[in-house]
Amino acid sequence: MKKILLITVIAIVLTACGRNAMNSGGDLVGVRSAAFKEPAPFGMVLVKRGSFRMGSADTDSIWGTQADTKGVSFESFWMDETEITNAKYRQFVYWVRDSIIRTRLADPAYGGNDLFMITEDRYGEPVTPHLDWTRPIPWRRASEEEQRAIESVNFTHPVTGATSLDPRQMVYRYEWYDYTSEALRRNNFDPALRVRNTDITPDPNEVIMISKDTAYITEDGRIVNETITRPLSNYFDFLNTYIINIYPDETSWINDFRNAYNEPYLRLYFTHPGYDDYPVVGVSWEQANAFSVWRTELYKSSMDIPAGIEIEPYRLPTESEWEYAARAGKSENKYPWATDALKDSKDCFMANFKPGDGDYTADGHLITARVASFSPNEFGLYDMAGNVAEWTSSVFTESGLQQMSDINPDLHYNSAKEDPYDMKKKVVRGGSWKDVARFIRSDMRSFEYQNETRSYIGFRCVRTQVGFSDSKKGKVKK
Repeated sequence: MKKILLITVIAIVLTACGRNAMNSGGDLVGVRSAAFKEPAPFGMVLVKRGSFRMGSADTDSIWGTQADTKGVSFESFWMDETEITNAKYRQFVYWVRDSIIRTRLADPAYGGNDLFMITEDRYGEPVTPHLDWTRPIPWRRASEEEQRAIESVNFTHPVTGATSLDPRQMVYRYEWYDYTSEALRRNNFDPALRVRNTDITPDPNEVIMISKDTAYITEDGRIVNETITRPLSNYFDFLNTYIINIYPDETSWINDFRNAYNEPYLRLYFTHPGYDDYPVVGVSWEQANAFSVWRTELYKSSMDIPAGIEIEPYRLPTESEWEYAARAGKSENKYPWATDALKDSKDCFMANFKPGDGDYTADGHLITARVASFSPNEFGLYDMAGNVAEWTSSVFTESGLQQMSDINPDLHYNSAKEDPYDMKKKVVRGGSWKDVARFIRSDMRSFEYQNETRSYIGFRCVRTQVGFSDSKKGKVKK
């Protein structure tokens, strides 16, 4: 009986190997994985794999900083050549707006046009209801009920009568699967596989507790994001859900600078076409993450990606990736350029920052500048110093550098709602239009709280490049 079972298992394995393996002539030829050739991401620069010494090599007694460096190495990644602009972020906001309008157009309360909702496939089989983005919104020829749906996303000020998009309704829901937590040995569903030490007898009744983020909207419209802890039971325990209001905080221009007349920026900076190509500000770390997820889904929806094929998502850069890219991979660079000088040979400043005491305009700009107003670094990246400081994915700790690995280094922590506020610090890099020269250095670290919004913090995205090294040519192949 045992011999019959063994033969059966072997037959199953051979059958699973496929026709190519059977026709190999007995040689080990390998089985190639299905490939999906991705085009180079639009508006991004390839930062090739490499290494450098991360951190500041200088001790500065005036600022109370000690020399602290570490040799680290990175995989190749794509990075936005400029900071995300108002126009690009507005595309995200308008996508959310249009999804709300389409949902309401299909709602019986607004006429119930079911053509805006797909409920079955082309063969007539039922599918999970989802929006039909190919059907245009009737902006100009709307019926009375359709007009109500379209106008329902607007807010009319009760005093001034001004009508604008209602920021409170611009809410984006997304899910994020935690592959890293799933891969941890302690989280294996089979207790026998949690410990490799054969001297230890696994406890089959051991309960593994796991935390996951979830979100919901209350009956009165309040958004609740919370962390729950429960016994590990299935793969859904690694699926995190977030509901984020994604509209930029235009009030940051007022709250960041008291006793200043910044009202024009409050009313116009995000919405006026004159600021289309300026970096978006007033966006929290949480909102920047939501944008990255949406951008990934937008990219996937435009591609004919074979079923079961994974692609690398857009995301915020790690602290170390950001510094490596800013310094053009050179340990000796304190700034994105090759010298310690702040001006070029023509006596022009090389970044948008605060050059003097109360003098913001010496570099040609008062607040932010249009992206790519200054020359790029050797990697082709613009505004890696000044203009706006930039969010990274990394959690901030004073000893962060020494805690990191030396390969693709990062410190990542998803803080729970009940965590102390100090545990919600995220690393911000690059300095901004309001900072003096020291704080726009590429090796300087700073932080902000993940739910905070500032008129001087923006972001850009990265994507890891999936490829391999050609040892003969020294190039990275896709």
